[in-house]
Amino acid sequence: MEVEPTATEVGSVLIIGGTRGLGLALTRRYASGGAKKIVATGRTLPAENAHPDKVKWLTLDLNKKRDIGVELVQQLEGLGQKTFDVVIISAGIFQLEDFSAKVSKAPNEISNAPNEDREALMYKVCAISPVMIVHGLFHAGMLPAGAKVVLVSSESGSVALRLHASGNFGHHASKAALNMVGRLLALELKDKGVIVSIVHPGFMRTQMTRSVGFEKFWNIGHAVEPDVAAGSLIDWVDQLDMSVTGQLWAPRGGIDIGTGEELLGPDLPTPLLLPW
Repeated sequence: MEVEPTATEVGSVLIIGGTRGLGLALTRRYASGGAKKIVATGRTLPAENAHPDKVKWLTLDLNKKRDIGVELVQQLEGLGQKTFDVVIISAGIFQLEDFSAKVSKAPNEISNAPNEDREALMYKVCAISPVMIVHGLFHAGMLPAGAKVVLVSSESGSVALRLHASGNFGHHASKAALNMVGRLLALELKDKGVIVSIVHPGFMRTQMTRSVGFEKFWNIGHAVEPDVAAGSLIDWVDQLDMSVTGQLWAPRGGIDIGTGEELLGPDLPTPLLLPW
């Protein structure tokens, strides 16, 4: 599937996790581009809204234990929102895990050893909440035929691409779970005319990657600013069709996939279909 930059107008866009990193960059790009209306969510609302005529903000905390889909739909109905052309679920969480680290016995000492509560949180935010959100939107009639649902995943969720030990069980496995979620949602919604795209947006220079010490890999890993990744992703969304529904793609190609050439060969195309 060839992707070229496009100026196609979009009627309405919903961005889950729009206050930081890629989600914020997407919100800004859509607001300054062809989108007519954007609804963006975050755990807390931004201090300022640069595009009040286009962007409406909702408070939505995916960490809390409740039916997040029902809560989201109720808030959207309060805005009078009927349908969306594009839904992008960008919210995520990454908490570092090191298999070699030992569990701390001191009450106030934090260890990077695998931790059940931290892993459960990553699964909930990354893989469980998207099911509830898409289910809620669909049954509220907000995903008509032709709508595009984009799940922001990661190449770290590809089992085939994992060749080296890295710990981070909760993050990588929750992304693998999200990939399966996307596949299943695509199968559920294909006959309804709704496209589901699972994407690795690229390695980015964000607070999330900095918080786990990954800034040391930014240069060698070809990490880009969130705005660059957002531009590539929007171009991808503009060109989406049913031929790629339920597949895992890297719109920016294999430039930041460490085992890409080792497993898939040299001169990888852009965009790149990734293995499961």
